[in-house]
Amino acid sequence: MNTATTEHLVQARGLTVRYGAKRAVDDVTFDIPKGRVVGLLGHNGAGKSTLMKAMVGLAPTAGTLQVLGLDPRRQRVQLLQSACYIPDEAILPRWARVEDLITLMSGLHPKFSAERARQLLRRTSVNLSDRVKTLSKGMVVQAHLALVAAIDARLMILDEPTLGLDVLSRKAFYEMLIDEWCDGERSVVISTHQVEEIESLLSDVLMLNEGKLVLAISLEDIDRRFVALSHDAAVADEMAAAHPLLRYRTGPGPGGGAAIFDGPPPAHVQALGKRMRPSLVDLFVALTRKPELDRTQF
Repeated sequence: MNTATTEHLVQARGLTVRYGAKRAVDDVTFDIPKGRVVGLLGHNGAGKSTLMKAMVGLAPTAGTLQVLGLDPRRQRVQLLQSACYIPDEAILPRWARVEDLITLMSGLHPKFSAERARQLLRRTSVNLSDRVKTLSKGMVVQAHLALVAAIDARLMILDEPTLGLDVLSRKAFYEMLIDEWCDGERSVVISTHQVEEIESLLSDVLMLNEGKLVLAISLEDIDRRFVALSHDAAVADEMAAAHPLLRYRTGPGPGGGAAIFDGPPPAHVQALGKRMRPSLVDLFVALTRKPELDRTQF
């Protein structure tokens, strides 16, 4: 994702976050240009939430981190005028009516538009007169997004925003996010475990494994860099001999499989299979799996 000619909303160089002796984020370097939808992927404990907190000034850092040209720790108040953050638990005061929250936001944030918030809420089943305590979890998350998306910001950071929601609520959330907020100038960073659901929305991906950044790439470059080959079971041993990143079955039973390579395999290996697009899930497994959890047995 590094392009010197592109305006970057986030720049990290050798970024490290420590909690005691543990490096939750370990010497990561990446850029996020404007107009991107970035998926932040990693196992539980990989450092995703810590990295997001660092981007909004909530975690002490070493190395270099600039967000919208600002130091998140020293210039946090200024940063949060143009950056939004929704943590993994949408917390709104249960006693308040939705209209009260709009009034509150109007007084708190100089770039908040009450008219825009009401417009976004019309896309949901949330009424202005509803009290938060009467809303379902999915409705609370959608109300939270409507309030945050009504801020004229340049960067939105979402940490597991649809955690615990059913599939219809998740779909509605992402539809509103893409339709109403992404405009080619603003960028979104989304951490989620529902990779299959958002893969089609993403332009880029960051993968963390035990605090290390194992991949920072656009989805277009994934297709150029990584090669996935589907193949018959009869050639499985020859595929294995070419040392792919990952081998896995493509269906139940002893049928065919697939292999993912970092770069093109030798021509004779390519001839053994049929090229297909590697999914983010399989690429994630290939780059972050532990040897004892390897799925390569046929």
